[in-house]
Amino acid sequence: MRFPILFLATGGFVGYVPVAPGTFGSLVAIPLFWLFAGVQRDSVALSLVVFALLTLAACWVAAQAEVILREHDSHAIVIDEIVGYLAATLFLTPTWSHAVVAFLIFRVLDIVKPFPASYVDERLAGGYGVVLDDVVSGLYANLATRLAFLLL
Repeated sequence: MRFPILFLATGGFVGYVPVAPGTFGSLVAIPLFWLFAGVQRDSVALSLVVFALLTLAACWVAAQAEVILREHDSHAIVIDEIVGYLAATLFLTPTWSHAVVAFLIFRVLDIVKPFPASYVDERLAGGYGVVLDDVVSGLYANLATRLAFLLL
């Protein structure tokens, strides 16, 4: 079970990149933006259920990876960035401009961790703490991306 957990948690081992693994983990998620857009086009309710299930699965995988790696929120774990980027692009039209702007805003917010992302990061243990702060940052990035395109 070790291999599949680490494969998923590290985004296909991208998390082992020595510099900026979170950024590379977010890059892994960009193709998923287009894949997930098909689900979103078909059903809003199904999209929300799928996103919630992906988030819960990511929390479980991150928790298992922490045990294997013997480190809380290891830099190698990037499944949180993947799910966070999906939050950043949730219900956006799949275009390259949306993909890039959401990516850049998400990376900044994931690093800055505006409240309540910082609270979640500090207070929740295990996989929930690893993943949910990125989801919060992703939702903020989603709103900021929408605002940026509204103002342009």
